[in-house]
Amino acid sequence: MENAGNTDLLAHARRLLAAHPVVDGHNDLPWALRVQTGYDLGARDISADQTGVLHTDIPRLRAGGVGAQFWSVYVSTELTGDDAVSATLEQIDVVAELLARYPADLARALTADDMEKARAEGRIASLMGAEGGHSINNSLGTLRALYTLGVRYMTLTHNDNTDWADSATDSPAVGGLSEFGREVVREMNRVGMLVDLSHVAATTMRDALATSVAPVVFSHSSARSVCDHPRNIPDDVLRMLAGNGGVAMATFVPKFVLPAAVEWTLAADRNMREHGLHHLDTTPAAMRIHADFEAAHPRPLATVATIADHLDHMREVAGIDHIGIGGDYDGTAFLPAGLEDVSGYPNLVAELLGRGWSDADLAKLTWRNAVRVLRDAEAVSRELSALRGPSHATIEELDGPAA
Repeated sequence: MENAGNTDLLAHARRLLAAHPVVDGHNDLPWALRVQTGYDLGARDISADQTGVLHTDIPRLRAGGVGAQFWSVYVSTELTGDDAVSATLEQIDVVAELLARYPADLARALTADDMEKARAEGRIASLMGAEGGHSINNSLGTLRALYTLGVRYMTLTHNDNTDWADSATDSPAVGGLSEFGREVVREMNRVGMLVDLSHVAATTMRDALATSVAPVVFSHSSARSVCDHPRNIPDDVLRMLAGNGGVAMATFVPKFVLPAAVEWTLAADRNMREHGLHHLDTTPAAMRIHADFEAAHPRPLATVATIADHLDHMREVAGIDHIGIGGDYDGTAFLPAGLEDVSGYPNLVAELLGRGWSDADLAKLTWRNAVRVLRDAEAVSRELSALRGPSHATIEELDGPAA
């Protein structure tokens, strides 16, 4: 059922979010700024409404009840080696620019305590997540440098394999994690960087969970049994989160959450490539190509209820302590009705209230689970750092020379 239009439930949702705001696991604003303006923040002043060009700005973050945001410092897998590392540093740099430009609204956060402090100050805690292990160029020293610069999770792969981990959307190469991949996980545990398992193959998910002694996250992934897409999480992996302490953050991307949208998206992506554009391009010119295609081929529409269906299932399988939200705003061309931008979170909370979710359960979904998982990772890091120093292992030492 749809409850987002119920004014009483919406008012309840907004009260709840005022006390327990959303920690969103994944937002691609930094990449959108890179693609659209070459990081010219004056051309996209997010203190003003940017509807039509971005999903994200400060007024809509406020309207959506967002209290903490993991900004993705994603770089395309078309960038490799040193180029990928440099581009990741540029992404980190633009997040720093955003924090310096909007200090009344955005607060740098490195720890769970920082998140709580920002909430108490009425600012949006701003954390960073690196999306794709290609960002470290097979270097544990680079991994540690990203942590020092403020990155608090790393997604082990993006859409393509790394040399040491299999992606959900690439052909299997190492069968999950290689031995170097396991060392990456161990070093992430030691420094306190969350292991993010969105985008990875199910084999990689299972290997990482078997290796990690700290809680993991899925920064933007939904339930595979609700929508059978490889980007989603199988039930056996969801069940493993209770023992690990991790959190799976449901994403809003229609092609991952609505079965009818899967085939349509394949055709839309093919149309983009035929026009010489990358299928993930969300620039205004690319969106005009999408709009023309959609006019000729109506798009199956996901709704707030679609996302609630995933969260209902994830709560049932993983447990209420192990779920969260990761919208993937500014990283996707299409979004569900009612969740078109970052102001839409109250609609989702209202829908869940209408389905009987309690305030206590919703507080865990929106705020408490994400803060707790980072705090737990910090505790593991303190324990491991007292036992061992940095690893300087190389991929050649652990996996052998490249084929």
